[in-house]
Amino acid sequence: MSDLDRNHATPFGRTAGRVDTAAVDAGLRSYMLKIYNYMSIGLAITGLAALGVYMAAVTNDPSGAAAQIGNAYLTPFGYAMFVSPLKWVFILAPLAMVFVISFGINRLKPATAQLLFWAFSALMGLSLSSIFLVYTHTSIVRVFFITAASFGALSLFGYTTKRDMSGMGSFLLMGLFGIIIASLVNLFIASSALQFVVSVVGVLVFAGLTAYDTQRLKNDYIYGYASQGGEIAERAAITGALSLYLNFINLFTLLLQLLGQRE
Repeated sequence: MSDLDRNHATPFGRTAGRVDTAAVDAGLRSYMLKIYNYMSIGLAITGLAALGVYMAAVTNDPSGAAAQIGNAYLTPFGYAMFVSPLKWVFILAPLAMVFVISFGINRLKPATAQLLFWAFSALMGLSLSSIFLVYTHTSIVRVFFITAASFGALSLFGYTTKRDMSGMGSFLLMGLFGIIIASLVNLFIASSALQFVVSVVGVLVFAGLTAYDTQRLKNDYIYGYASQGGEIAERAAITGALSLYLNFINLFTLLLQLLGQRE
């Protein structure tokens, strides 16, 4: 669901091009470091929120359980989160927050945009907390580190490559829409084969988006934000962190579907 809103256009009408390493100055490094810091804090909030919800939702006491899912006994809170219709509120809330941040960013103070990003990260944690009921905790940790290593390598490639990746944007966007449509169709037909294809293609698409978005953010700074700075650059750093955060989360969930060991 976190992949439903993407903004691939550069705000200054410039496409990513060849950038001499000498042009990558201290300002650019500081800007990119800020983006990665925001993204990392967002991921930490998501992980803590997901783990906290899971711990509050599961009990070892069958007599006090409100429901059972597999081998897990759910507390009344867990029933509300994972079984009752209220679960749809937590599932759809992150999507609503993405739209609020993406379309309202130019009207928001940087401090407000930061708070909304932290709130979005927490809501995403609530939405993802169900993975602890589906997959073993060991496999979740293993896939997280695989995702982190893959994301780091892909983002580093996007930052350092001299190859112009701007032409990939339209192709990746079409692939993203294809994944969304196939996922919606699979909600009704529940095909394991289609889900496998969606997961494989999705990993490839978000791997490409990670490298593409990193280069896009780098060139956005060089061709625009370096001369403007201030609140404009700060808001851009937050939306940049959101883009990379979404890439990471989607890579993680798709790899978990492929490599995760179910309970």
